[in-house]
Amino acid sequence: MSAQSTAPSTPDVTKDFSDLEISSTVTTPAATRPSSPIPAALPPSPLASGKHKICVIGSGSWGSALAKIAAENAWKRNDEFHSEVRMWVREKIVNGKPLTHIINRTHLNSRYLPDIKLPKNLVATPHLKDVVKDATLIVFVVPHQFLHTVLGELRKPGVLHPQARAISAIKGVEVNGTDIETFASLIEGKVGTPCSALSGANIALEVAMGQFCETTIGCPSHEDSLLWSAVFHAPTFRVNAVEDVNGVSLGGALKNIVALAAGFVDGLGLGGNTKAAILRIGLSEMTEFCLEFFEGSQRETFSNESAGIADLITTCYGGRNRKCAEEFAKTGQPFDVIEKKLLNGQKLQGTATAEEVHNFLRARKRTHAYPLFEKVYQISYEGLPPKALVQGL
Repeated sequence: MSAQSTAPSTPDVTKDFSDLEISSTVTTPAATRPSSPIPAALPPSPLASGKHKICVIGSGSWGSALAKIAAENAWKRNDEFHSEVRMWVREKIVNGKPLTHIINRTHLNSRYLPDIKLPKNLVATPHLKDVVKDATLIVFVVPHQFLHTVLGELRKPGVLHPQARAISAIKGVEVNGTDIETFASLIEGKVGTPCSALSGANIALEVAMGQFCETTIGCPSHEDSLLWSAVFHAPTFRVNAVEDVNGVSLGGALKNIVALAAGFVDGLGLGGNTKAAILRIGLSEMTEFCLEFFEGSQRETFSNESAGIADLITTCYGGRNRKCAEEFAKTGQPFDVIEKKLLNGQKLQGTATAEEVHNFLRARKRTHAYPLFEKVYQISYEGLPPKALVQGL
């Protein structure tokens, strides 16, 4: 049975939303964050309509889940948001029909999020320029392998609204020699939009089904916090906003390395003690890495927020990186083969992040300080047997 969206298709059923609590958080340090979101007026839109316009770049399972929430919130708060939310879909033929046509006619993303009914005000669009036209709030949730191509298109004159803001829900980092950059920072640098980051214990299907969870949004300003909380906060998708874009970004990236280690543990048939130790060591390395290389990061983002400890736990027990690493330890098949076999066209991010982090630490002569990260890299790329994971930790 499909999980039904509550977003209506016509204004006369807007009353269906009367019992939904969609309120915004304020940006506060994690230690003093309020226990529940505080409603607040949104910063004004630069559009003549006076309303903000949301678009989503990406339509995988995670992109579709976030787009579903954004579209439902845009419909409810139609005095502050344009009700139509556009989602960029890289056109594919599914069962003989273009995927955009399937999504717009059936309101199902049959390739990446089947059986989840999408809101009727969410419009799948195959051309990137059409998706971002006049958008003031842009959600980036494409596989990081495609991000540079997307940014190249968006940098062209006249494509983006000059006062647009962005948020990255992309997990990973980019390394050039001794320099390391989060995707939020990359987006901001390439297209000039202030960029927040969203990450948390958020399995896409569970989010789309409306199972309760939390997420963390790292914001560069109070205004960004208000806007993005209004876009994403929902009764079953609780948003906490913190002033730590780097910490939120790094939590979402580095936890995938630790999830590979957890998958190796599962594939080797080791027990809960070993897995708990791997999670503790992994969280410690994640935290220290961020504090060492990203000024202004907050330790509490990792210990207190969904983007830290909660996301790590979820990914190490139920994520795609754990699943593929378990298969690697059991079968010895290469990760590219496992990715094609298990992920239905989606990308495995942990191995790429492990390689990027290894290259960066090697350039900085700091690999010895992060033994778990290094072991995961060696197992994934250099033929070290998975059973060697715990040696020397």
